[in-house]
Amino acid sequence: MGRKKTKIVATLSDFRTTEEFVRKLCDAGMDVVRINSAHVTEEGAAHIVETVHRVNPAIPVMLDTKGPEIRITAVAAAYGTGIEFRIGDRVAVRGSSGSDETTHEVVYMNVPTIVRDIPVGARMLIADGELELRVVSKTDDELQCEFVTGGTLRSRKSVNVPGVCIDLPSVTEKDRRFIEWAMQHDVDFIAHSFVRSARDVQAVQEILDTQGSLIKIISKIENQEGLDNLDEIIEASYGIMVARGDLGVELLAEAIPNAQRRIVERCIAAKRPVIIATQMLYSMVHSPRPTRAEVSDVASAIYERVDAVMLSDETAMGDYPAEAVQTMSRVAREIERDEDHFRPMIDMNMVSVNHEITAQLARSAVRASTNLAIRCVVLDTKSGRTGRYVAAFRGCKTVVAVCYTLHAQRILALSYGVVPILRQRGVNNRYHFLADAMDFLDQSGKLAEDDLLAIVGGSFGEDGGVSYVEIAPVKAIRRRNAEIDAGTAKA
Repeated sequence: MGRKKTKIVATLSDFRTTEEFVRKLCDAGMDVVRINSAHVTEEGAAHIVETVHRVNPAIPVMLDTKGPEIRITAVAAAYGTGIEFRIGDRVAVRGSSGSDETTHEVVYMNVPTIVRDIPVGARMLIADGELELRVVSKTDDELQCEFVTGGTLRSRKSVNVPGVCIDLPSVTEKDRRFIEWAMQHDVDFIAHSFVRSARDVQAVQEILDTQGSLIKIISKIENQEGLDNLDEIIEASYGIMVARGDLGVELLAEAIPNAQRRIVERCIAAKRPVIIATQMLYSMVHSPRPTRAEVSDVASAIYERVDAVMLSDETAMGDYPAEAVQTMSRVAREIERDEDHFRPMIDMNMVSVNHEITAQLARSAVRASTNLAIRCVVLDTKSGRTGRYVAAFRGCKTVVAVCYTLHAQRILALSYGVVPILRQRGVNNRYHFLADAMDFLDQSGKLAEDDLLAIVGGSFGEDGGVSYVEIAPVKAIRRRNAEIDAGTAKA
């Protein structure tokens, strides 16, 4: 089975999403669809979800919220498209809760408490660091700032204040509307932007809980506060996205690789999917081939054993979307061939998890697949937890997860090395999910009768959790299932 283990998340825009387009990306290696709510209407997002699920209802959809951001207000019309500032220019900065327009004398920002929260000496980075202000003094009403880096200041550009905690809401009104929309439109993941603490995750979860939604929360780490509270954010989240765009503005460039590595290691130990995002193949927005540096960036993420890598503009509006996904798939397959590096992580220190039995049995199955000539690991799962735990140990063999629900199948599409399939057979006993798995394996590549399977299952029904690991040849499994079928027919 020549499948890549690292999954690919691809961002789609409503203006180009057709069934043919989605099929091309799936054929190229896309596993998860992402919708960026910052650049789409609710109607446009609905079009994407409906089109994707017409192609294949098992494709998961991730909705990315805009998150709480600091932005400058609209530039006054008298300045045209922007205001020119030079190094050393002085300007006042004030908070705004209405329609105040930014001028050459006063820059307004969309957070009313901005003056209260920002101290003298702080740096304010505008438009991903294209312009930089330093706060030289303050009054109760405004900050007096000096341009350290000049340029053209344009309307509604983002603002980062490294190392300073700003009193921003966990969920904006726009985010709330989109989260409520997502609960009604078959979305599987909410990727919440600018998560600073577990409180931000809980605010999203409270909205989901109002309707009993099963949507999973992916927390985006993109500022220093999020890094400082990483462990509590991981604990509160289903998964983590390393959003290197804004993180790269808040941190020094040379600090990003270590921050990325630390986040990945913590997520794997906690059995949480982790995604690396931002400009992975950015040159392919306009070029049919990536740069060597971009290929090395993707390869480095795969060497770190991430669950998924993500494409943004490359597939949302780029000229070569399918080629970008194909490139990422080829890099993944090539890097994963390095057997010396891609050894199972069965000896890693396990953090305390809520389901220690599942974790121990998952590790045992991966260890067995390392020591014996096992073809693949097979499991059944209702919530997706067992598949996620097996994935965390990063085994070398493909994991076939037989899912009892479409939701479990979708969310496991994000987990490393897992091939989720939906349970087809109505018979419900501790072994019959294996028939579905073997049907799938037969279609993907003929199973030999002497092939060994490592089986992770439960003896107490689909709600009883994992209770055993079994290793058996295919012929013995087929014989046992046939005997059970015969006994059921007689009864």
